[in-house]
Amino acid sequence: MANHHADIPNRIRARDVAHPGTWIAAVIVALLVLIFVQGLVTNPNYQWSVVWLYLRDVKVITGIGYTILLTFAAMILGTAVALLMAIMRQSSNPVLRGVSWAYIFVFRGVPVYTQLVFWGLLAVLYPTLSIGVPFGGPTLASVETEKVVTALAAAIIGLGLNEGAYLAEIIRSGLESVDAGQTEAAKALGMKPSLIMRRVIIPQAMRVIIPPLGNETIGMLKTTSLVLAVPFTLDLQYATNAIANRIYAPIPLLIVAAFWYLVMTSVLMIGQHFLEQYFGRGFNGKSSSKRLRRQAAIQAAGTTHKNIALEVEQ
Repeated sequence: MANHHADIPNRIRARDVAHPGTWIAAVIVALLVLIFVQGLVTNPNYQWSVVWLYLRDVKVITGIGYTILLTFAAMILGTAVALLMAIMRQSSNPVLRGVSWAYIFVFRGVPVYTQLVFWGLLAVLYPTLSIGVPFGGPTLASVETEKVVTALAAAIIGLGLNEGAYLAEIIRSGLESVDAGQTEAAKALGMKPSLIMRRVIIPQAMRVIIPPLGNETIGMLKTTSLVLAVPFTLDLQYATNAIANRIYAPIPLLIVAAFWYLVMTSVLMIGQHFLEQYFGRGFNGKSSSKRLRRQAAIQAAGTTHKNIALEVEQ
């Protein structure tokens, strides 16, 4: 075949147009990167020996654990609240829609730092939490607020409720992305609304929900640095700040905090990638090609029944 093409008379042999500007820009960028790296290595003010010493400090490692705990606990609470608010936004009941809209309006409009301060002062606003008959009725049980809503609990509640307001819109858009015919078909099979939501709509909506949900989780990891407003003093940011104030070395401890935040966000990004692949099955070219190959194999074996093909595909 190669010889045949070589014998074609007047054949056009196209070559890429030279782009010297891109190579000049690449050289300039490479030089700037080298200068920056040299400054990082040779500048004594970074105090790399201190950075290396406190990368493995017990308080720093403990702070990492609490930061991860805050992130996932707040995201679980926020996702649960957001799913409830998203369903209420789609309700035909005006009261449910109004409450959902008011929640999203307030928690999205007030800065998260201000919300955390309020949750930290909850014991001042309500010294005791009680259960009883409302409007002056007898009290059945009561407990001091500060014993129930600890600093850790207040941080999780504040972060989770704030995040729920943002996730509610993300989940609502994901639920609305599922074709209405899916719900109609499920109703025709006699499925209840709750079962339709759980088995039909939510699994399909996850393909749309997962990417922004992953981004919000990464954002939540960094937002945990604000829990000092509660005040909660065991997270990574506070731990590194406390060490920096003690040894009068803020820059190396900032590098320590930045390093561990980068490590944690990198792990979350990897997890997000695999989740997107999992919930995106059947919607990308790779999955479609696999499905076509399976169907072709079934047909080659002499079995073309549609139900069997679908069963093998699953």
